[in-house]
Amino acid sequence: MTSLTKTGQLKALEGRGKLLFRLVEMSVTLNSTLDLEALLQLITSTATELLDCEAASILLYDERNPRLYFAAATGSDPAQLAEIPVPIDNSIAGTIFRTNQPLILNDVEDDPRHYQIVSEHVKIKIHSLLGVPMPIKDRVVGVLEAINKRNGDFDESDSITFSVLAAHAAIAINNARLLRATQQALNKVRETNQIKTNFLSLASHELRTPLGIIIGYATFLQEESKGILSEHANQVLSAATEMRALLDQMNNLTLLQTDEMELRPSKVSVQDVLNFALDEVKYLASRRDLQLVLAFQEDPIFVNVDPEKTILAFVNLINNAVRFSNDGGEITVGAVQQGDQVLAWVQDKGKGIPVDKLRKIFEEFYQIEPPNTRSYGGLGIGLSIAKGLVEAQGGKIWAESEGLGKGATLKVLLPLHK
Repeated sequence: MTSLTKTGQLKALEGRGKLLFRLVEMSVTLNSTLDLEALLQLITSTATELLDCEAASILLYDERNPRLYFAAATGSDPAQLAEIPVPIDNSIAGTIFRTNQPLILNDVEDDPRHYQIVSEHVKIKIHSLLGVPMPIKDRVVGVLEAINKRNGDFDESDSITFSVLAAHAAIAINNARLLRATQQALNKVRETNQIKTNFLSLASHELRTPLGIIIGYATFLQEESKGILSEHANQVLSAATEMRALLDQMNNLTLLQTDEMELRPSKVSVQDVLNFALDEVKYLASRRDLQLVLAFQEDPIFVNVDPEKTILAFVNLINNAVRFSNDGGEITVGAVQQGDQVLAWVQDKGKGIPVDKLRKIFEEFYQIEPPNTRSYGGLGIGLSIAKGLVEAQGGKIWAESEGLGKGATLKVLLPLHK
């Protein structure tokens, strides 16, 4: 073997090593770029560099309107290129897409599948072309094309290099598309949540004035009338008071969602918090003949919380227990110190919670029963409000139940006042 031959082989190996290094470098760059437009431009510029050609283009498959379209091309406006229809049949790119095989054409002008309109748009007279499919697993998502080799013709070595680039490009484009779709979905969710928040705020505000008038007149009628008329007024007053409580819940949920609720933590005994909460629901519990059992010591256990907001959280928890308890049942409210925290709980012996729904019950507007057939009232926001109020103060809240018909215990951890 002559020294000239050895030199040629060494140069060839050196060239392959540089190419492999560039492919690895390119793969890292492509998979770290998640902006779709920037990624498409990066792929075309990398393609022209690797194959030493005049231009490159990317055609992607449109699943909703079965055809290929230009997503990017060297020195061209993507919006104008996208308007060029590229059929799956009777086109060079379509042939590559359908057969899932590379195609080398070193004399494009003589090929009947060549689109002259493409040459006009990219403003390049196409002499030679190398096209390869862009695969992801068992499907092809597009075609990568290189145009006009600068020195010589496209060959099999170029085809192999280009196929590696196309495979990496397909994965990178798919990832960027998924990210964009996820961002669009999140934006829609945010818009929907904003509409819901605005509605809750508007409804709770606009309904307060007429509701206040109803409560005022009902109270007046109850005090001034006797017999059946007084009973009717009492029913109106009871229903209006319940509606006002729902409006208060809607307003509290809106404040939590918009981070506008002010919290003023102070030293307060957990026993006082629970007793105040119990006072709020005693009337409702008595109407169901429910027994309220206290399970905490007399010596005060001090917590560092906002008293008003924490009482509201426990009112919601106890109301939930009342709603899902059987008439004549029992509800236990307790608290105990655990290290530098205080554990409080509300336990009922009522309907219970399916094990797979223990977390979902704290979601906004969630109801275990179907909305059209449920037998229990409420908007399904009481527990989500309680969760928001507790967690906003550095606490934790969760539910425990052995299943339907076996009751439930809602537990809360609050920070101990030091």
